[in-house]
Amino acid sequence: MMSATKGKILVTPEDVKPSSRKFEILGVLNPGAVELIDGRKVLYVRVIERLKKMEDEKYFYSPRFCGKKEFKIILDRFAKSKVEGSTDIDFWFKDGTKRLAFISHLRRVFLDKTGTRVEKIDSKPTFYGIKTDAELGVEDPRITKIGEKYYMTYVGLSRAENISTYFAVSSDGLSWERKGIIFGEQDKDVVFFPELVQGKYVAFDRPEGNFSFSTPHIWIAFSKDLIYWGKLDAVELSRDSHEFSRSGAGPPPIKTPQGWLLFFHAVTKIPPSGFVCSVKRALGMYAGEDIESYAVWAALFDLENPKKIIARSYCPLFVPKGDEVKSFEDKLVIFPTGLIEQKQGKEFLVYSGAGDTSVTVHKLKRKKIMKLLRKV
Repeated sequence: MMSATKGKILVTPEDVKPSSRKFEILGVLNPGAVELIDGRKVLYVRVIERLKKMEDEKYFYSPRFCGKKEFKIILDRFAKSKVEGSTDIDFWFKDGTKRLAFISHLRRVFLDKTGTRVEKIDSKPTFYGIKTDAELGVEDPRITKIGEKYYMTYVGLSRAENISTYFAVSSDGLSWERKGIIFGEQDKDVVFFPELVQGKYVAFDRPEGNFSFSTPHIWIAFSKDLIYWGKLDAVELSRDSHEFSRSGAGPPPIKTPQGWLLFFHAVTKIPPSGFVCSVKRALGMYAGEDIESYAVWAALFDLENPKKIIARSYCPLFVPKGDEVKSFEDKLVIFPTGLIEQKQGKEFLVYSGAGDTSVTVHKLKRKKIMKLLRKV
């Protein structure tokens, strides 16, 4: 196993200023990563802000983006007589719908040339929801450079579209033009390949499913214009139903001489079955507990036919460890979403959300990763 540690922590809630005196920073996590033309490295970090006061004697309050283009938030209020139940982060109604006491946006975090040290964090929200796009929050960006442009997929929350995937395009990696929804509810973890394959754009995605006719898997899709996607096909990362309970793409795939290399997250219980290595032993202090864990794995796909998986790791590359990586739901989480290549693709900086409260970086060598991969 490459690492059972938490990696280097780059950003915590204490490093980020709330956008309003009415909010407090609840978490920072799941960053998109980009290297600009001038070599600067930038993270787009998801920031979760919670209302300091989500209720009073008569009402519950929920934030919503309402600007046409500008950053603007309104607080919707709901009579307590219509609310069936609540927690400290949300409340729900008798018809099964809910509203949140928090809202997410993205902040730019500028790194030094090594990509492992923070130089500057934007003092205000950088990318956020608007009235017609992710009005209830922006989450989990992934950024791919295709040709001379940068493309960012992100999860948007709204009252009408629920949880869907949107994308935006940029010429400089700093300012973005929104392009709208490309994968509808509930389809997440969308990553674009960095170049066309057989003349088409390619993406991995992960629609939510409620059936269990097969093991958990991700999907692959193709497009001529990045807007309309088809030729959908399922991609099995595991053939053992006891191995993963869920899996999804991490950062965008990387082209290597051996194939498309994908880092992905997968969820397993402790202890898992069918592993060559022992995640239970790696997690140490949690051995024997029945806790869900999000760990980081790798898979290799055929360059000409990216539907075809060639090999994958049967050990996680790194796993969460310690109380600092517990999510709000008490799961152990390392969730990779950003990646920057170094040394002509021989080394990778992988940026992840640790739990729901910090952003970390792991430095991985391609040669070592390839040694962990086994044919499927």
